[in-house]
Amino acid sequence: MLPDFQFYAIAIPAVLLVGFSKGGMGEALSLMGVPLLSLAVSPVQAAALLLPILIAMDLVSLWMWRQHGDTKTLTMLLPGALVGIAVGWATSAYVPRDALRLIIGVITILFVLRYAYNVWRARRGIVIPAKPHRSLQASFLGSFAGYGSFVAHAGGPPFQIYALPLKLQPREYTGTMVRFFAILNAVKLIPYFALGQLDLSNLTTSMTLFPLAMLATMTGAWVVRRMQPQVFYPFMYTMAFLAGLKLAYDGLVVLAMGS
Repeated sequence: MLPDFQFYAIAIPAVLLVGFSKGGMGEALSLMGVPLLSLAVSPVQAAALLLPILIAMDLVSLWMWRQHGDTKTLTMLLPGALVGIAVGWATSAYVPRDALRLIIGVITILFVLRYAYNVWRARRGIVIPAKPHRSLQASFLGSFAGYGSFVAHAGGPPFQIYALPLKLQPREYTGTMVRFFAILNAVKLIPYFALGQLDLSNLTTSMTLFPLAMLATMTGAWVVRRMQPQVFYPFMYTMAFLAGLKLAYDGLVVLAMGS
C-alpha cells in the first residue's frame, strides 16, 4: 500500500529540493532531502526511497548537461570515490555516521571561509589563480566523497573542495559534478541491494515521485545555465557553506545527545 497524504506532504518538498540540487543548484538543497523525508519514515527508509529517485534525476541531468563536463577532473576523482564506496560498504555496520557528518561539515566550513578570505585578498589586488590538478588531493577527496556519499549521503562537499578551486567554467563544473554523482549512485545500487535497503514497496513509492523529480531537476538546470561565473561561484560557495553548517549541526546534535 502506498503511503498516505501526510507522507506526500513531506515527500514532495523533499524531492523538489533534491531535484533542484541535481539540476546543479548546490549540495545544500540536496542535504535537506533525507532529513525532511525522515519526518515521515525512518532515516534508512528515506535513504532507500531517495536512491532510485536520485538515479532517475541523474539520467535527466546527464541529458541536460550532456555537452558539458571536464574529463580530467572526473578521471582524477573517480578511482578514489569507488574505493570510498567499497570501504563504506564493508564498514557500514560500524561507521559513526554522525561523527562523519560533523567532520565533513567542519572541513567544508573552513574551506568556504578560506574562499571568503581569498575574495577579500582579491579585492585588495591579490589575484588568486586557479589551482592545478593534484593527484594526492584528488585521491583523498575522491575517496572521502565516495565514502561520505555511501554512509551519510554527504559526498558533495568533498567534491566541491577539490573542484571549485579549479575555477572551471560554470557549465563544465556542473556537467562534471553531474557525471561524478551519476556514476556513484549507479555503483551504490549494488551494495544497497545487498544490504536489503531496496524492496518492491520502496521502489513502488519512489516511482510515484519520478515525474516531480524530473521537473525539479530540469528547473534547477535551467537556472544554472543562465548564471554568469561572477554569480555562479559565490552562489556555489554559499551552498557549500550552508551544506557544511547543516552537516556539522546534524552531527553535533546527535553526538551531544548520545554523550
